[in-house]
Amino acid sequence: MKLFSIILILVVCCSCKAQHKVASKTIDVYNSIDLQAALNNAKAGDHIVLKDGIYNGNFIIPSSANGTSDKPITLSGSKNVILDGNTIAKGYVLHLQASYWIIKDITITNGLKGLMCDGANYNTIDNIAVNNIGEEGIHFRKFSSHNVLQNSIVTNTGLKTADYGEGVYIGTAVSNWSKYTNGLEDKCDSNKVINNTIGPNITAECIDVKEGSTGGVIRGNHFNSKGITGANSGDSWMDVKGNGYLIENNTGFNPTGSVLKDGYQVHCAVDGWGNNNKFKNNISEINVDGYGINVVLKSSKGNAVGNIVYKNNVMKGLNKNIANIELTD
Repeated sequence: MKLFSIILILVVCCSCKAQHKVASKTIDVYNSIDLQAALNNAKAGDHIVLKDGIYNGNFIIPSSANGTSDKPITLSGSKNVILDGNTIAKGYVLHLQASYWIIKDITITNGLKGLMCDGANYNTIDNIAVNNIGEEGIHFRKFSSHNVLQNSIVTNTGLKTADYGEGVYIGTAVSNWSKYTNGLEDKCDSNKVINNTIGPNITAECIDVKEGSTGGVIRGNHFNSKGITGANSGDSWMDVKGNGYLIENNTGFNPTGSVLKDGYQVHCAVDGWGNNNKFKNNISEINVDGYGINVVLKSSKGNAVGNIVYKNNVMKGLNKNIANIELTD
């Protein structure tokens, strides 16, 4: 009798657990109101499917809507799905504040900033288009780490403020740490930017890596500097101020007559940063009077050390050397 009672209790308990387990679901979305509702209520494993059309507004994926490593939340559409922020003067078209999301196959347009990631970790952003943006196109900020941006296209940024028109921006400048990270280094670490097309008509750098960020990978991207203005010292495809980045297998095109000074630059904006970055097998048509890769070794902020430029980098159209430091086999 005791054995029967124990078995019965176990069966009832298992049944209760099964009833309380929330099943993953597919949510079809047709309009802006339903989209924000779906984002607010998303649970691990859910798939939000956007039907073709224009979704007007500024959308937020809140910090309460997290997926998990084995059950990410997916937001997907098609080339005919457009998130439209309506104005380049203000607002983030899509503000990602959660972790373990897959965002793919959508277009983001007409916002002050395109995709803003704050406190967002382990997300995959795949095959999106970002264009017609007032400032930066895609920004990883406020300790956003271990994200992947891949197979995407970013064009036409900086339409309101050319100084802040980066295609992809990783971290936060030291001057803004007090505003966004309580004065702490903005450790947007181990992000990967892979196989994207950035440009033309990016008014600042195609990619800007800020001090405080460590260990990212920038691989297989194509940069087009047509439209870079040189505003706010934005005069290279990429400016690296973080540590331990691997920059490899990227290509770039710089039309003659542009304001580009160098292909890639490394700077020390804060003592201890701008160090130990590696440049491998980047092949570019650069057409500048400067260097393919310019490591600014000394500044009033400190010295950039431990950076390595390999001999397999190829820079066409240079009047100077591939790099201003000794190349490594």
